[in-house]
Amino acid sequence: MADIKSLLIGTLMSMEYPVFLQGTLAADAAYPDSFFTFWNNSTDDKAHYDSDAAAWEWSFDVNFYSTDPGTVNEALLTAKGLLKAAGFIVGGKGHDLVSDEPTHTGRGLDVLYREENTREV
Repeated sequence: MADIKSLLIGTLMSMEYPVFLQGTLAADAAYPDSFFTFWNNSTDDKAHYDSDAAAWEWSFDVNFYSTDPGTVNEALLTAKGLLKAAGFIVGGKGHDLVSDEPTHTGRGLDVLYREENTREV
């Protein structure tokens, strides 16, 4: 269901940085000074009842890149708090990322969301 993706994107956009699907910036496009990317790694069934999934676990990579290393750390931790408040499960303080641009550094988070099946089964 795209609603969970929309929740993720909307939560990140509330910080007023651009948000892109990982890998969608054009090769010849200039990178914004600071921005988020995300990628949906998987959306797996969790728990079954009467041959139907009772829930789904969404797994995302959430990444933040910036020309300012201090902003990279601060923005990612702020995003973590906002994502948790929106119902996402976020552990740790992130990890370093490789950047395609020598002007940018990045950090990323592993983010989960458990979507309950609200249909009557």
